[in-house]
Amino acid sequence: MNLADSHCHLIYKGLGEQQPEVLARARAAGVAAMLNISTREREWDEVIAVAEREPDVWASVGIHPHEADEHPDVGAAKLIEKARHPRVVGIGETGLDYYYDHSDRDRQRASFRAHIAASRETQLPLIVHTRDAEADTAEILRDEMGKGAFPGVIHCFTASREFSEIALELGFYISISGIVTFKNAKDLQDTAAQLPLDRLLIETDAPFLAPVPHRGKTGEPAFVADTCRFLAELRGESFESLALATQANFHALFAKTRA
Repeated sequence: MNLADSHCHLIYKGLGEQQPEVLARARAAGVAAMLNISTREREWDEVIAVAEREPDVWASVGIHPHEADEHPDVGAAKLIEKARHPRVVGIGETGLDYYYDHSDRDRQRASFRAHIAASRETQLPLIVHTRDAEADTAEILRDEMGKGAFPGVIHCFTASREFSEIALELGFYISISGIVTFKNAKDLQDTAAQLPLDRLLIETDAPFLAPVPHRGKTGEPAFVADTCRFLAELRGESFESLALATQANFHALFAKTRA
């Protein structure tokens, strides 16, 4: 039991209806830790309830950038209050998404900064989503880090090598999803091969982004093993050593999981 899925959505359609079976398959595949991510305020209690029920599942509280317009009243104070729950170990996911622009960009940026303030106050890791917004994401992270340090992770990393270097310089971890197994992900593969082992996490983002050989299916935490296997071969490491290292990194970053 050496694997950690650092980012999944266990209450989402495709997983929520068969959650006991999904969790059983994950455990059978060697997954010992899962972080159940929220993206809307109405999900918080349900995501936390799963973590209360399952000892190998933890929760986050956050507002996805797609949902920023719908949550103008969710600021740092509300996030900090909810994050006091013992099973809440991270803040997010949050960030910027200029690919879909489902929410106003100014509203996304304001929400992102509110999450950063909550992360800084609680010292719970910030879980960052960024798509087609590298420059603004980097600018905000650098600016906010200057106001006081906070831990974090760039989830489902698909950005440039340059952005990975900025994230690492800021002390962030980088989480690799099943996208790295896709044939058209050469740039990501090149970056993932070079990431320092002590800052690397693996995730599924289930029910999305199922890796090869499951592409096109509903993703689930068990598939983190396939991503780990591919990544280990890419990096010239053993599956076992990469699984152990990324699980250790998960507990080092999400320190509340060790309580």
